[in-house]
Amino acid sequence: MFTFETKVRVRYAETDQMGYVYYGNYATYYEIGRVEMMRSLGTSYKALETGGVMLPVLEMQTRFIKPARYDEALVIRVHLREMPTVKIAFDYELFNEAGELINTGKTTLAFIDMKRNKPCRAPADFTERLQPYFG
Repeated sequence: MFTFETKVRVRYAETDQMGYVYYGNYATYYEIGRVEMMRSLGTSYKALETGGVMLPVLEMQTRFIKPARYDEALVIRVHLREMPTVKIAFDYELFNEAGELINTGKTTLAFIDMKRNKPCRAPADFTERLQPYFG
């Protein structure tokens, strides 16, 4: 398993009239987490796309436990529990400044060959970077 953490501060534009993060913005927080996780592994979405592979989201699940509020620094913890194949699944935990778990989620994405517009296996260089974490 590979785990990664990053932080994000809740911006005013991400909140509703109650000062809580609008529920649709959690998808953006998940994306921030997985993009930064990939960057920590020495790759990026841009590099994958330049190599002819895109990663559309197939499925997203989320569970709201407590609200995130304006100006809070949130910790986004991302877990990659299985080696990717044609799909890659990310699990998320979001924590507020008090260290309380406020949200959990999961996204499943597919590796798509951009020329053929068909599913393909995860690029070898990407899976090689993950190999130390999965034996």
